[in-house]
Amino acid sequence: MPEPTQPTVLVTGVSRGLGRAMTERFVESGASVWGCSRTEAAISELQERFPPPHRFAAIDVTDAEAVESWARELMTEGPAPDLLINNAAIINPNAPLWEVPAADFAAVIDVNLKGVFHVLRAFLPAMIERGSGIVVNFSSGWGRSTSPEVAPYCTTKWGIEGLTSALAYELPRGMAAIAVNPGIIDTEMLRSCFGGQASQYDDADAWSRRAVPFLLNLTARDNGKSLDVP
Repeated sequence: MPEPTQPTVLVTGVSRGLGRAMTERFVESGASVWGCSRTEAAISELQERFPPPHRFAAIDVTDAEAVESWARELMTEGPAPDLLINNAAIINPNAPLWEVPAADFAAVIDVNLKGVFHVLRAFLPAMIERGSGIVVNFSSGWGRSTSPEVAPYCTTKWGIEGLTSALAYELPRGMAAIAVNPGIIDTEMLRSCFGGQASQYDDADAWSRRAVPFLLNLTARDNGKSLDVP
């Protein structure tokens, strides 16, 4: 009987926080990881620590041409990803909406929504051609509720819920698009909102030990669902 093949997992935003922790857990699980981040030093360190078949690149998801070039390069070396996780995201500094600088609002939209679109547009055609694959777009509790002073971030995560739900109707049978709320985790992003109270929650490493098995167990039956990491 042939040995079962290990999945290829693509994760955006791998330089720190949830992305970094997920990368470590996916590698431990035996998966091949493709990852990107804007931080070149972190990418170099990851590639040195996790040599091929793992592939890491300094890519800005807001740059559609760079994302498309990266996708072409990766898929000349192997098949399309089995699990694609749109994790890259930023948040605005706390402020009432009318005090948020236009550039800050645009940056959140560019990364959290347009970046997700760029990654999907680059990788989905090959996944669809193969007829299988799971897309996970990270949402948030603030994609299903709201809080003051983070309206730009809430806007994008509500958008992720809608984008993912619509995509789920478009995918062929055998694939899935799922909006996943990671939960509340002690990360740099949460500390920017909660300050010292963020330490009350699990850190990214502890979270990843629950999250990665959950993510690897998602199937086409979960298409169109909005789920929470246990």
